[in-house]
Amino acid sequence: MPRLKDKYFEQVIPEMMKKFKYKSVMAVPRLKKVVINMGLGSSIKDSKIMDEAVKELAIISGQKPIITRAKKSISNFGVRKGMPVGCKVTLRNERMYDFLDKFINVAIARIRDFRGVPSDSFDGRGNYTIGIKEQLIFPEIDFDQAANTLGMNVTIITNAKNDEEGRALLEYMGMPFKK
Repeated sequence: MPRLKDKYFEQVIPEMMKKFKYKSVMAVPRLKKVVINMGLGSSIKDSKIMDEAVKELAIISGQKPIITRAKKSISNFGVRKGMPVGCKVTLRNERMYDFLDKFINVAIARIRDFRGVPSDSFDGRGNYTIGIKEQLIFPEIDFDQAANTLGMNVTIITNAKNDEEGRALLEYMGMPFKK
């Protein structure tokens, strides 16, 4: 069992039941999935960027990403319908817990001038999204091999009813929010 999943069952559930006065263990919010998304507008001019992004996202997540394509043409951006514009990975179960453990305990600490993740990035339903400027914060990515710095969005989807419950869940899991 992954470390973070073990922590969820042994520490987070009792703390959440105490704080929010849940009557059942099943009422405690839990993580449903993590979606990692890379939007690559620059890949229109250079297809090698897309190949590099897919390779690095696969290394980071441990799962092969899917390539997202443009839904409609936008002439101002030089995008035609069906062109590849990004890639994404949806992680569930064991891989989700492994990725979050690595993300919270290793990768976030490697962000330059880090003072905590913003606490206002919740969507009103307990889901949290954080943007990362460069993929080099992950230890799997070799600094010398990376030709481009690629940003990504990490969305953590929970079944919490509101932002307060979602924030408490992530805080107990170890997410370092700004004070």
